[in-house]
Amino acid sequence: MKNEIKIFEQNNIRSVYDEENEKWYFSVVDLIAILTDSEKPANYWKVLKNRLKKEGSQLVTNCNQLKMKAADGKFYKTDALDVEGCLRLVQSVPSPKAEPVKLWLARVGYERMKEMSDPSTAIDRARETYQKLGRSEKWIQQRMMGQETRNKLTDYWKDHEITESEEFAILTNIIHQEWTGLSVKEHKNLKGLKSQNLRDHMSEAELIFTALAELSTRQAAESTQATGLQENKNAAKIGGNIAKHAKEEYEERTGGKVVSDSNFLPTKAKVKKIKNNISDNV
Repeated sequence: MKNEIKIFEQNNIRSVYDEENEKWYFSVVDLIAILTDSEKPANYWKVLKNRLKKEGSQLVTNCNQLKMKAADGKFYKTDALDVEGCLRLVQSVPSPKAEPVKLWLARVGYERMKEMSDPSTAIDRARETYQKLGRSEKWIQQRMMGQETRNKLTDYWKDHEITESEEFAILTNIIHQEWTGLSVKEHKNLKGLKSQNLRDHMSEAELIFTALAELSTRQAAESTQATGLQENKNAAKIGGNIAKHAKEEYEERTGGKVVSDSNFLPTKAKVKKIKNNISDNV
């Protein structure tokens, strides 16, 4: 199972790809939030779920409990549906966004098949998405290089007895806390983020130091062949600390601050334009 974040009209939808069965599963609550614009999508789903149960709907029966990352950075079991189930869910929720969501779900499935036959399409798609969101080429390059650094670190963890999603979150938070002085959740709060991906709202400098911290963590772990959670915790602290000292020197010499409250959240004036641009391609 591979956890990913999908984007629909500036909204994050948590998803899991089941490689064995070649199926995408999506967070029901995240879809409900988009379809209804509800401030309490979990409550909306609870009521709808009970109604569907009474009606004997197969939609509830087919719901899977999969671990997905929550706003606090931890992984919890979350109701999830495959593409077919999501399409049925859309039919059960009156919404003007029903058709765009259906098209988006179809595109996600198609793109996954393309990526399996040609992995480079995933990179091209990510770059295209960031371009549509107005990111600069320098920012996009740094974001993608940072993701590659991140992937190499998580690959190391997987090969050295870090298997639980919660352990990935713990180690990531240690690295982040060491170099920024903030937990991942605190950094998101500083930027005014909720379900959005923190790295997608980092400045170029924040991305660079995040990558340095994760690169240093991997190299520290490799130097001792760190295995298991405790040994990798030690490596995470070393890697984060290396980036912390580099950040402090950078700030001293430039007079600027690396960690900031800046974000890429669209202003109200830009929301409609961004939604239209993305909707044209879903």
